[in-house]
Amino acid sequence: MISRRHLISLLAAGAVRAAEQSNETSTEFRITLLGTGTPRPDLVRFGPSILIEAGAHSLLLDCGRGAMQRLFTRGVMHKPEGVLFTHLHSDHVTGFPDLWLTGWLQGRTEPLRVWGPRGTVSMIRNLERAYAFDVRIRQKDERLPASGARIEAHDIAEGEIAGFKGMKITAFAVDHGLVKPAFGYRVDFAGHSAVFSGDTKPSENLVKHAQGVDLLVHEVLSPELLRRTAAIPASAIPAVIAHHTTPEDAGRLFARVRPRLAVFSHIVPSSVTESDVLPEVKKFYDGRTVLGADGMTIRIGAEVEVTYP
Repeated sequence: MISRRHLISLLAAGAVRAAEQSNETSTEFRITLLGTGTPRPDLVRFGPSILIEAGAHSLLLDCGRGAMQRLFTRGVMHKPEGVLFTHLHSDHVTGFPDLWLTGWLQGRTEPLRVWGPRGTVSMIRNLERAYAFDVRIRQKDERLPASGARIEAHDIAEGEIAGFKGMKITAFAVDHGLVKPAFGYRVDFAGHSAVFSGDTKPSENLVKHAQGVDLLVHEVLSPELLRRTAAIPASAIPAVIAHHTTPEDAGRLFARVRPRLAVFSHIVPSSVTESDVLPEVKKFYDGRTVLGADGMTIRIGAEVEVTYP
């Protein structure tokens, strides 16, 4: 006779297997903006980070300040299997140690995979050295699995990133001034597509890779508001404007790409509102465009649906 405890265990294991099989065959394609802000420690717009969920796959695009808190509110702290870094500016990477170590503490048992531009592997190896004491002690005292603390890091070039069953990820170079290389990414899944600009001024290579995409998530900077708010030192403003995209330039770019939906993220300064950018976009582009917000979710399918937090 099977004991009650054994029966519950078998039922639970069966539920897990069923969920895994369901995920493997799912065609749900969902994008969640975890952080839409800047280096400024804003409490409304956290650091740049986007959760990409495609069937069984779950990845972060960048991992800025507060990414783990946003994942916590969704109950998926240990779920992301990896991170795609667009570039290595601090506001795009400061949340990574938290994702890596807290995700391990909260149940991740598989190595965390990381891809990014040249310098990514070096950054990861140095983080491993910085946190070696914590990792060693937790393995010894708390019996956490060593595999969950491992990081598989890769410096990448332009092109497809291998290893994703049923999903295609393509890295392409964008123009972020002196920051070279800097990447945008295209994700194709279940007959649909999403492109993420990363940090860039208007980029012909992005236009090339984003033609006819379902979703285009693009950065934006309002020069007038940046000057008025003094969000950064005045001496830095000209250089910052020079390697980002204004609302007018975004409108021109969207008119060439014609996405089913364009969403602004990495919004500079973080106090930007719809009235600051959308009228300027509409001078050149009449398609569907929204200003992103932390917690906004976009489901991509027959329709492209936006759910506000």
